[in-house]
Amino acid sequence: MAHGHEHGAGAAADRRWLAAALAVIVVFMVGEVLAGQLAHSLALITDAGHMITDAAAIAVAIIASRIAQRPPAGAYTYGFARVDALSGQANGITLLLLAVWFTVEAVRRLISPSGVHGAVVSVVAVVGVLANLLATALAARANRGGLNVRGVLAHLVSDLWAFAATFVVGLVVVLTGWTRADAVASLAIAALMAWTGGGLVRAAGRVFLEAAPPGVDPDELGAELAGVAGVAQIHDLHVWQLGGGSPAASAHVLVRPPADCHEVSGRLRQLLLDRHGIEHVTLQTEHLPGTDTGPQEGDCIDVHGPVHVPRQ
Repeated sequence: MAHGHEHGAGAAADRRWLAAALAVIVVFMVGEVLAGQLAHSLALITDAGHMITDAAAIAVAIIASRIAQRPPAGAYTYGFARVDALSGQANGITLLLLAVWFTVEAVRRLISPSGVHGAVVSVVAVVGVLANLLATALAARANRGGLNVRGVLAHLVSDLWAFAATFVVGLVVVLTGWTRADAVASLAIAALMAWTGGGLVRAAGRVFLEAAPPGVDPDELGAELAGVAGVAQIHDLHVWQLGGGSPAASAHVLVRPPADCHEVSGRLRQLLLDRHGIEHVTLQTEHLPGTDTGPQEGDCIDVHGPVHVPRQ
């Protein structure tokens, strides 16, 4: 109960930090749209569009954080942790669609450039960097283990690069009068949005396809588990993410007598927790076939997937 209370309190604190970052983004975004219209700058309007996705990402992260705290119920036996991945995927797809739209607009501006007020663009870009740094600092105080919070930070960091490009555009227009620099910067920002969005979609896809968590190699993990005292064989090993940065694992473990199955299971669980942070573990442990305490005729001992045995 204490652990659940602390986790819930931490999630509430995360939502407060994210809400503060959202307020900063929304206030600046409104100002940037107005400045973009005044300066006739597609780069500013493009970046404001990117900031809309920042605001949406933060809002969805706040909502997802609240939903993910709901306990398992009814048909949702794993709870709602994968709402985190759903929000990340939605934000990624939105970024990709916006990247396509802004690319089309930038190409149109390259063909038919319009007047751009470079000084206004540069000033707004500098203010944008400051606002973005503040929002990033606030969001970074939230738990970065979840895909939605990582997505928020990816949005904000990419915005810093976008503002840098916009600042350069303003200087180029002021010093040279080359207004097509605005469209060129818009293409660069669109490419950055596509890269960020693609990364979020891929990360969410790994969760939905139940791939192993980043940094965990199932073969290496199987060999590591097989090295635990008393283990004769590990097979049917599965490692995946429930969502929200929560890894899970299951395996069929054959134990060599006279080792106790419960003791071996405890060692394996402790290893998974201490070295890999995996709390949700399901292990089927039994003694080797052919022993008095091993599986009897008719028991299921089919092996699926790689088999891991202790190194000789």
